[in-house]
Amino acid sequence: MAKPLVLIVNGPNLNMLGKRQPEVYGHQTLADIETAAAAHAESLGLDMEFHQSNHEGDLVDWIQGARGRAAGIILNAGAFTHTSVALLDALMAAEVVCVEVHLSNIHQREEFRHHSFVSKAAKGMICGFGSHGYILALDALARLIKES
Repeated sequence: MAKPLVLIVNGPNLNMLGKRQPEVYGHQTLADIETAAAAHAESLGLDMEFHQSNHEGDLVDWIQGARGRAAGIILNAGAFTHTSVALLDALMAAEVVCVEVHLSNIHQREEFRHHSFVSKAAKGMICGFGSHGYILALDALARLIKES
């Protein structure tokens, strides 16, 4: 029997993790996060695809492509979280359970970061736990998939 597929989709500037504002985003690179997430997904019996782009349309394409193919999406949309109705629309059209992740606690930051368009389509949000948020999101998503 095939393992459920989970997409982890990362937005703009996350390719700069480990270099950009480590006091906010930590010292781990996106490659470090991908390695840890892949190992954890495997331990949960999940297949995983990991994507990152600085281009909104790429994220929309990956999310739309999850429809009928993936059991869930973990989305760290970066700055697009606060600006992108297109990502919200793609999530709604994908009809796949989504967990929203942020490395920092967006509610302790600038006011413009407090609003998330993604949240309307997400089952839940994990923020403020740094790279460990991806592990927490995988745990949550595995549980949601099992319950469905």
